[in-house]
Amino acid sequence: MKRLATSFALALAGLALAGDPCIADSANSWYSSGFTMHRSGELKEAVRMYSKAIEIDAQFVMAYQMRAAAWQSMHNFSKAIDDYTTVITIGEPSFRAVGYLNRGIVKNMEGRYSEAIPDFDLAISMDKKMGPAYFHRAIARSKMGDTTGNLDDFRQAARLGDPEAERVLDLSTPGWRQIRPPQ
Repeated sequence: MKRLATSFALALAGLALAGDPCIADSANSWYSSGFTMHRSGELKEAVRMYSKAIEIDAQFVMAYQMRAAAWQSMHNFSKAIDDYTTVITIGEPSFRAVGYLNRGIVKNMEGRYSEAIPDFDLAISMDKKMGPAYFHRAIARSKMGDTTGNLDDFRQAARLGDPEAERVLDLSTPGWRQIRPPQ
């Protein structure tokens, strides 16, 4: 009987938690629901839920990060940049580095290459092993005609394990592995 009562209590608790995130009304529950919507491709609903999490906790860096990613996927670049800027402003160093990287990527997507490069520079200065920052800075440099800088960045990204950078180099500069890195 005790086992049945425990099972019943657990089932009721599960039903309560499975409902609308308003029941718990915590920033984490709204964030988790937003993440679930995001993963299922329901980006507008994800943004709404991330925004609720932010209303409850204005310092919830991950909610800003993920809302920015949703805005980016929806091609609402100005809102993505605003949220990535907030990540940079309130986040710990690792979040700031990722914020700079992602804000630079959005600027690249908009064709604002000269504005993207400083964001990649800052991401790299905070994390020298951030291969994607080198890769995306190489793209920006390519678009701006900096063939020396882009080759150096593609090589550094490849050395850090970026398979896309390796693919680009294998196609464009087959002997890239034998070229000495810049000092």
